[in-house]
Amino acid sequence: MANLHHQILIIGGGAAGITVAASLKRHAEGKSLNIAIVDPADNHYYQPAFTLVGGGCYSLAKTRRRMASLIPNGVDWFQQAATNIDAENNSVELANGDKITYDYLVVCPGLVLDWDAIEGLKDAIGKGGVCTNYSPEYTEYTWKCIQNTKKGDKLFFTQAPLPFKCPGAPQKIAYLAADYLKGKGMLADCDVHFTNPGPGMFGVPYFAKQLSVIADRYGIHKDLLHKLTKIDGKAKKATFEVVDGDNKGEIKELDYDMIHVTPHQKTPDFLHGSSVSNDAGYVGVHQNSMQHVKYPNVFGLGDACSTPNSKTAAAVRKQAPTVVQNIKNLMDGKAIEETYNGYGSCPLTTARGKVLMAEFIYGGKVTPTMPYIARPNEESTLMWYTKTIGLPLLYWEFMLKGYEKFLEPQLDYDTGE
Repeated sequence: MANLHHQILIIGGGAAGITVAASLKRHAEGKSLNIAIVDPADNHYYQPAFTLVGGGCYSLAKTRRRMASLIPNGVDWFQQAATNIDAENNSVELANGDKITYDYLVVCPGLVLDWDAIEGLKDAIGKGGVCTNYSPEYTEYTWKCIQNTKKGDKLFFTQAPLPFKCPGAPQKIAYLAADYLKGKGMLADCDVHFTNPGPGMFGVPYFAKQLSVIADRYGIHKDLLHKLTKIDGKAKKATFEVVDGDNKGEIKELDYDMIHVTPHQKTPDFLHGSSVSNDAGYVGVHQNSMQHVKYPNVFGLGDACSTPNSKTAAAVRKQAPTVVQNIKNLMDGKAIEETYNGYGSCPLTTARGKVLMAEFIYGGKVTPTMPYIARPNEESTLMWYTKTIGLPLLYWEFMLKGYEKFLEPQLDYDTGE
């Protein structure tokens, strides 16, 4: 068992961890920063494109790169899982028994899929029309299921209870599937449902209103306040519970031919009961500074932290500069800055070739980056190319390489409502 020390230790080599490490190296200004990343994965995925893969619009291979190729030069990589954080003693334990001490800790391990939260899902997934875009193992099967749809088939697209990553994804694939079926002249003969345990189509009313119109355009049934609780893969039946309203507690067992499932999601096990986590297992940080609420030398960002923003890669892009600047401020004896405003972005694919770009900050305030191209609640072909070409390029070649300056969202935008 080795005992090691690093000035800055980052748990997680996803979008958040790589971006913070690369940005710190760029901000070093000649200083020799001793940085290490802890992550057991061999591959790194551009997860925002998984919906496109499932919709037959993108190659899975284009979403994947070797982790070793993305670790910034001069940053050490421990290809191990973290198993414990002892924030009182500035120490992290790894799966192989090693302990690493640190001066500053950044916790961003992301979320894991909880296959057991929906009864029968683990056994049913990947066959018999049960699919999901939330795992690279099954995204291509989603597209096969859509292509195999026949007239008269019943299709479900389910959303999990919040929080989960990319909350627009469950309905994005519903629209792509419906658009495909429409093109084949089959949509009117199919029964398509979008189910959501929440009360609306989206968390921001401005966008929810338009998404409801889009769903109606396709004839998609909006089964709100419905939570998927069980899959019977052999019988091809899905069980839903009505979670609120006049029919609260009602149980519905429905037949399906295809069902795209959003698995419940949670933080990795080592965070549950950890000194840096809240009762729900999320890293407890200040929502504007990203600094831990108890340990000043600990920061969190990305999907596993407690900030009440939409869990998207776009949020990470805005959180990372705040984390980097505040680590620098601590090193230089300066005050912590509260610069993250809750920004998140959901490029909602409403058809093959059309995207509604939903951008917003805390409080659901709409903050579009390019409103001169399309109103924020309008479907746009140019935004489709932004989603399919521009954003992957931004991710791989700029964000993960530590570049921070991009077009800024308009914080004073008036929706007219």
